[in-house]
Amino acid sequence: MEGIDVLHQKIMEKLQQVKDPEIDSVSMIELGMLERIELTGNDVRIEVLPTFMGCPALEIIKKNILSAVKEIDEVGFVAVEFSYSVPWTSDRISEAGREKLKEFGIAPPPEYDAEGDGMWKVNCPYCASAYTTMENLFGPTACRSILYCKACKNPFEAMKPISTLM
Repeated sequence: MEGIDVLHQKIMEKLQQVKDPEIDSVSMIELGMLERIELTGNDVRIEVLPTFMGCPALEIIKKNILSAVKEIDEVGFVAVEFSYSVPWTSDRISEAGREKLKEFGIAPPPEYDAEGDGMWKVNCPYCASAYTTMENLFGPTACRSILYCKACKNPFEAMKPISTLM
């Protein structure tokens, strides 16, 4: 059992190095894309949740996962499968992932303000101001929008909130 735990840990360390192709500061682990790792002896099956159904980077992500995990000497066969049975939601992004998105200049998914006016609050990743407006719902990718900060006068991208409750 100890060997499996060690191998699992090595795989997790390698997957932490697999970055989002468009946001190279955030790993697939931090984005909450990893659903499951199954080990059968030295064979590995990795189940990944795409952030969006039509994400154009899926084949790149798959190739990067395969390359990273195959670097581990103990690993035999590696399979990467995308699963849609459990939907990815933006609340799967880890706290570290949210911070790395901000450092990259992208506001993490907004948090719902149930206590206030019931609106989504998107803070500027540059100055943390909540004095922001939506410029365009459609950003450079399907998972991002364009906003503008009225406090520091910077346009910025924001991850769209995706939830199974919406």
